This record gives sequence, structure tokens and C-alpha cells, in this order.
Amino acid sequence: MSLSKSLLLRLSRSMTLRDFIIGFSVARRMSRRFVAGETLEEAIGAIRSLNQRGLLATIDHLGESVTSEGEALQAMEEYLRALDGLAESGVDSGVSLKLTQMGLDIEQTFCQGNVAQIVEKAKRYGIFVRIDMEGSPHTERTIQVYRALRQRYDNLGIVIQSYLYRSEGDVRQMIPQGLNVRLCKGAYDEPPDIAFPDKKDVDANLIKLTEMLLTEEARKAGCCPALATHDEKIIDWCKEHVQKEGIGKEEFEFQMLYGIRPRLQEELAAQGYRVRAYVAYGNSWYPYFMRRLAERPANLLWPLKNLFKA
Repeated sequence: MSLSKSLLLRLSRSMTLRDFIIGFSVARRMSRRFVAGETLEEAIGAIRSLNQRGLLATIDHLGESVTSEGEALQAMEEYLRALDGLAESGVDSGVSLKLTQMGLDIEQTFCQGNVAQIVEKAKRYGIFVRIDMEGSPHTERTIQVYRALRQRYDNLGIVIQSYLYRSEGDVRQMIPQGLNVRLCKGAYDEPPDIAFPDKKDVDANLIKLTEMLLTEEARKAGCCPALATHDEKIIDWCKEHVQKEGIGKEEFEFQMLYGIRPRLQEELAAQGYRVRAYVAYGNSWYPYFMRRLAERPANLLWPLKNLFKA
């Protein structure tokens, strides 16, 4: 991992810097490259615009690592309100959530109950829910909660990160159950004893996991993988692979972040691929914004230019 990426990831966890940065209106404006807005209404407006351009969406209310049951319940209520808003607006969007926002660090059963309420309501609306993956201290518990809820709900998916050594085993176990998996590289600072330190190995593992989830066995079991990447080399590989294997464009989808490579998203959609944008909203944008910069430190040049224009 590069020094700049590692530094940005560490800064994303700094409460002192967070409190300093969020006090500046220019910082909030800079975050809007990756964050659709601070309100649900702004997020739905962004999703409607994406839908009009042929793109699907998944909405994420920003927040993580709550420390009280009250905060977790408040987050759950916001998701229930978001589901109502999505259903009433008629936009085409799922929802994504983090388990630490639902109370995973407080008590696992409590967290699972909160998520169950969201997934239950989403099922009534015909909306799909994705459990995001966080840092490695939460990986095993996140999978445990997902497996427990997946026994009751089929409108539920999970995220697997290709930089973790364990991910191949996790995917191999999920295939026979036909589980819905989003594959991504990973956006947290992990030690080399549990994660690939070199980008080339992370990329190679992402391709390997994608191949596993696109096998005939996996597709027959019900797997419909989502490949979450902005890397054109990997996207081109996937396009060539599915064409060679005779895999239909409806049997998988590409996923990207709101505000990153929008032209590429639209080009893929115009080619007939399913493309879903991850639309984040809310006040707790600082950690998310910093991780987006860490994924590609060159993105830092963009907010710096805007800072000097302010």
C-alpha cells in the first residue's frame, strides 16, 4: 500500500481532523463530488437523474461505528424512512448499510434485529438490501449476521473484499447457497498478514473471485455477482470473459461509486450492461470522503484546486 493511501486511511479515522474539517463549508462542497447530499430528498433526486441516464442505484445513509443503542436505533429509523421514500418516488434503487451503524460493536443480536426490520420492510417493497463490508475486525461477524438473515430473506446480499486472503474461502462457501455477492478490492488499511499488500495481487484475486462467481455451477445455484470497480482493465477483462463464456448481461452487474467515472458508467449502460451507482448521503460524510481519496490519491488534486478557488 502506498504511503499516501495509508496516510489518508489513517486520517479517515481521526476524530480531531474530522471535527476540524467538517466545520468548513468549502469542505462540504468538496465532498459533494462523492456524496449526493445531506438529505434523503437530495439523494432521491440524484438517483432519479441516474435512472434517467440508464443507471441503477443503491442508496447508503452515511454513518458507522455507533457507540449507543440510541444511535443505532436512530440509524435504523432513517433506513426505514429511506425505504418509504424510495418506494413513494418510484426510483430504481436498492439500499446498502453498514453493520457497525446498526450496533454490531454494541451487541451482535441487537444489530441483527435492527437489520432484520430493515430487510423485512424492504422485502414488502420489493427492494434489495446489501450489507457492506467494513474493516477486518468486523469481517467474520458481518458474515455471521448475513448468513443468519439470509436464511429468512432472499432480498439480501453482502460484500466481499479481494484484498483479504480469506475471501476465496468465503466465496467458495457461498457459491452452493447461491448468495448475492458484490466483489470489491477493499478500502481499509489492513496488515500484510491478512491482506495482499500489493495491488497486482489484489487485482488478480478480484478477477479470480469474479470467475468463481460466474461459473455455470455458481449461476445455476442463483449467484448473480456484482463487480464493483472503476478499473477499466478489469472491466474490459470481464466483458471479454462473459462474451467468451456465453454469459448473459443480465447475469451480473457492474457497480461504481456516485461521482466517479460517470461517463464510463453511462457508456457501459448504453452497451446493455447493468450498471449500479452507490449513492451516499447524510451528514457523516468525512470518513467516506477520505476513503474515496485514499482509493486514488490523485483525486486529492481535485479538492485542493477547489479549495484555492473558494
